[in-house]
Amino acid sequence: MPIALLTGRGVVEVTGEDRVSFLQGLVSNDVSKVAPGVAVWAALLTPQGKWLADFFVMAEGERLLLDVEAAQAAMLVQRLSRFRLRARVALRDASAEFSVMAAWGGSEAPGGLPAGTLAAPDPRLPEAGWRILAAVPPVVDASEADWDLHRLRLGLPDGSRDLEPEKSVLLEGGFDELGGVSWTKGCYMGQELTARTKYRGLLKRRIFPVSVEGGLPPSGTPVLRDGVEVGELRSARDGFGLALLRIDAVAAGVVLSAGGARLTPRVPEWMRLPGASVAVS
Repeated sequence: MPIALLTGRGVVEVTGEDRVSFLQGLVSNDVSKVAPGVAVWAALLTPQGKWLADFFVMAEGERLLLDVEAAQAAMLVQRLSRFRLRARVALRDASAEFSVMAAWGGSEAPGGLPAGTLAAPDPRLPEAGWRILAAVPPVVDASEADWDLHRLRLGLPDGSRDLEPEKSVLLEGGFDELGGVSWTKGCYMGQELTARTKYRGLLKRRIFPVSVEGGLPPSGTPVLRDGVEVGELRSARDGFGLALLRIDAVAAGVVLSAGGARLTPRVPEWMRLPGASVAVS
């Protein structure tokens, strides 16, 4: 099972007896389900329901550890701290104390991990493998680029590389199908827009995996269909990428263009796209 060190990830520590209830009222998923060996994927939204950050919540003793994009760790601590009020909770950036890793290619937990290492199945997809937090990093045998290519093939978004802070809606990034939203736990910040988007069928765009033929355009390159802009390319590598596209522009056999490259979108098996005429792969 390959294990890759994810240098672009950090860790936020949440302690205090109110740590679960504190996060429960703020983030998109049900934090009460976090347990040793069980991670929850969740997002923090603006009050208007737009994405700010997403993270994996893991438990260790009397603390919760949030595996988050390293560049967002300080912001996440600051944003969450605004809502602390009388809650018995403390937050800090603990990135310097942990290495964050991903392992994939097997259903069993990776072996040979140092004592005290936290490992949990990636809650998004079984194929996504395992999330690992370690104070003493184990020996890795894959690169961060290997992991990046794996998650692109699965169609999994990667934080701010694929989502825009204060602009993206969770359902554009697959948070519903990938288990990043609880529809039953009760209120959280930004819930109203998220629920309205789902139940009123307001979603017009999705992040689709695409295959790329030709020179790889930079992120943000407009995507065209018959000369009309229908979206933009987000993260990409080695002929695979993600693109934010209008749902009505994606159809079976359609080929799009971006900066001289040819893009072929596909709908992965996990994605629910009512009325779609594009083949599931």
